[in-house]
Amino acid sequence: MKALYLEDLKPGDRFTSGSRLILEKEIIDFARDFDPQPFHLDPVAAKDTVFGGLAASGWHTAAITMRLFVNSSLNLGGGSVGLGVDKLRWHQPVRPGDTLSAEVEILDSRPSRSKPGKGIIRIRTTTKNQAGEVVLSFEAGVLVNKRPR
Repeated sequence: MKALYLEDLKPGDRFTSGSRLILEKEIIDFARDFDPQPFHLDPVAAKDTVFGGLAASGWHTAAITMRLFVNSSLNLGGGSVGLGVDKLRWHQPVRPGDTLSAEVEILDSRPSRSKPGKGIIRIRTTTKNQAGEVVLSFEAGVLVNKRPR
């Protein structure tokens, strides 16, 4: 896949990811290490919670979204460095058996004022389940490379 640089990106450009099936085991494993709450750990106990069943941690969903972003059609030359996340929202719980995919939209792009050879893009990332329901969304600033000379 062709590497993309600041000069290739303009507002309105959209990039898509592949999909990822979410397994019960990975929800529980992530929760055990990073968010050990009953609705993330125990399918039986989760039935009596606000989720009404096992749900992935929002932070797990965010981590999966990062993987989808890195493997998306937005193949940034030299990678990307996050500068901050804004408007992070979890819209729907992610359940075992869900299949997630992400879309990244370029909101803005500009050369960096302080880092020659770099630029800053502003993106909106939306992650959806197999039913097309939005499960997570956020906006972020990302440091990217300009095209090498």
